[in-house]
Amino acid sequence: MSKPIILYENMRTVVYVPFYLAIVRGDWAAEGVEVAVRTSPNTAETAQGLIDGRADVSWGGPMRVMLHHDRDRDCPLVCFAQIVARDPSILLGREANDRFRFADLAGKRVGVVSEVPTPWMTLQDDLGRAGVDLAAIDWVKDQSMAENAAALEAGALDAVQIFEPYADHLVQSGAGHIWHRCAVRGDSCWTSFYTTQSFTQEKPQTCLALVRGIESALAVLHGDDPMDTARAVSDYFPDLTDESLARMIDGYRGSGMWAHTTELPVTAFTRLKAAMISGGLISYDAPYDRLVTDVTE
Repeated sequence: MSKPIILYENMRTVVYVPFYLAIVRGDWAAEGVEVAVRTSPNTAETAQGLIDGRADVSWGGPMRVMLHHDRDRDCPLVCFAQIVARDPSILLGREANDRFRFADLAGKRVGVVSEVPTPWMTLQDDLGRAGVDLAAIDWVKDQSMAENAAALEAGALDAVQIFEPYADHLVQSGAGHIWHRCAVRGDSCWTSFYTTQSFTQEKPQTCLALVRGIESALAVLHGDDPMDTARAVSDYFPDLTDESLARMIDGYRGSGMWAHTTELPVTAFTRLKAAMISGGLISYDAPYDRLVTDVTE
């Protein structure tokens, strides 16, 4: 019997529902690949664990691959397959604002995601493209999403950038109002599989099976009632009711966050890379063909 591949779960989040759906449906097993999913101890370990051989493949942000290539031009990491195509960040304010513009953040005290760097990188890039002066906003960058949600509820912040489930809690409690879904910027290569170049060369059929399995899960995710999806993956979110999880899935799906096709476009890769460069996280303009591989060819 073949040895199962070790697949790193980058972190537990509603954003990764397609992967949990693939697990519970047995989509990878149906494609002939045995997968042992392990949760990475932290987001930094996800990429390093692949390089050091503690895992075979991971799902997570191509940002990490860009970051490692920025530090080491000989980095072996490559991405394949876009699964979460768009930014899951949501901007909420204490007051309703149905005609929100980025300029409305000027003079406000705004908490941003601190757990991972990509949300801030893409937000500051969007603001820059909109001509908004970052210095005109009172940023809070050292609090967790949970802390920022509590601060908005307490009136200590005017607006927050957060993921689900925090957004739904604020809306349902009446403490927050959705101003802007950052997914509207379009595809920006938010989550893919990634591994080492040598793994894609030595195990091409395994990589292809992972892609085909997640494509099956995505097709179900886009076609099923959100409540059915919520019930299917509910064991991964024991602190959420099926009703609340279904609302989150419906909102994310409606924003186009989850890909319909796993093709990883050059335009999405470039948009993400531009945000990383404009925010000063990386300086290396890494070529698409160096960091992205198509395992379906």
